[in-house]
Amino acid sequence: MSEARNTIIGPDLPNIPWEDRPKDCRNVVWRYSKNPIIPRDAIPTSNSIFNSAAIPYEGGFMGVFRCDDNTRLCHLHTGTSANGIDWEINPDPISFDCAEKEIGPSPYGYDPRVCRIDGQYYVTWCNDYFGPTIGVARTQDFKSFEQLENTFLPYNRNGVLFPRKINGEFAMLSRPSDRGHTPFGDIFYSVSPDMCYWGKHRMVMRTRGGWQGIKIGPGPIPIETTEGWLMIYHGVLMSCNGFVYSMGAALLDIDQPWKVLYRTNPYLLSPQVDYECVGDTPNVVFPCAALADAATGRLAIYYGAADTVVGLAFTQIDELIDFVKANSEV
Repeated sequence: MSEARNTIIGPDLPNIPWEDRPKDCRNVVWRYSKNPIIPRDAIPTSNSIFNSAAIPYEGGFMGVFRCDDNTRLCHLHTGTSANGIDWEINPDPISFDCAEKEIGPSPYGYDPRVCRIDGQYYVTWCNDYFGPTIGVARTQDFKSFEQLENTFLPYNRNGVLFPRKINGEFAMLSRPSDRGHTPFGDIFYSVSPDMCYWGKHRMVMRTRGGWQGIKIGPGPIPIETTEGWLMIYHGVLMSCNGFVYSMGAALLDIDQPWKVLYRTNPYLLSPQVDYECVGDTPNVVFPCAALADAATGRLAIYYGAADTVVGLAFTQIDELIDFVKANSEV
C-alpha cells in the first residue's frame, strides 16, 4: 500500500472501521467480508433497515437509521457504535421538536444524512409536506432534535449538506423528484444564509447513459480534499426487470461546487452479491454515509442494500481519486 498523500482536509479518525482489500480484488472499492453489518430485524419492530447515516461522535460513532417498521411505515432512529460496525439501534423513533406545526411532525421520514457544521449536527432526510421534500433538524446530543424549515418545495429527495459553509453560506446538494418512484433525476446545488431560505440553485450533474442513465443523486456528505470536493453518488439504469442502483464518484470545484472537475464513467460498486440483489427492492446499492481518516486516507462507505439491510465498503482516497481522474467523462 502506498503512503497517504495527505489528501483529506479534515480530522484524523484512528478508529475508522477498516478491512484491507482482499488479495484477489482488483476493484478500487471493496465490500466488507462480513456484510451486511446491520440486518433487517435489528430492532423488534423493523421490517428492514437501510439507507442510513453515520458520523464520528464522542470517541465512537453515532448513526441515524432508516427503519421501516412492520406496518411498512418508515421512521428515523438513532444508533450508537464503538467501532462503526457493531451497532445498537434505539427501538424508539426520533421525536422532532418543531415550532411550526404546519410542517411537523411528518408521517414518515427516510434516507437520512448527518453533517457536522460549526459544532452542531444537522440531520437531513426525505420529509413529507404534500409530497416528499427535504427536512432539516439540528442537535448537539442526538437526544433532542429541533426541526427547522423544510429546504425546498415538494418534490425533492436526497438532501445532502456540505460540512462547512462555502463563500459564507450553507450549501446543499439535492435531487428534485416527483411524487412517485421518479423516472428522472439530476443533481443540483443550493445555498442558504440561515438554513431557512434556500436559493441560487445551480445544476451540478445530469444523467447520461449506462448505469447512470435514468437518474442520479448525491450520497454521503461530500469529503473535502486537496483535489476538490469528493462527491459519492448513486446512479440508476432501467433494466427489463426495473431500476438498478449503483455507486459512482465525482470531484467538484472547491469554491464553486456546481462545477464538475472529474466524474467516473464506470461505476464503483454495483449490486452483484445476494444481499444487494435480493430484498424488498432488488438490485440496489445506495450510498448514504462515509467516514474519512485524514492520517491514512482510508474511507469507509455505508450503503443500503436491496432496500433491506446496511452494507459497508472500503477504499483509499488517493486510489479512488486517481481512478476517478483516469476514468472520467464529464
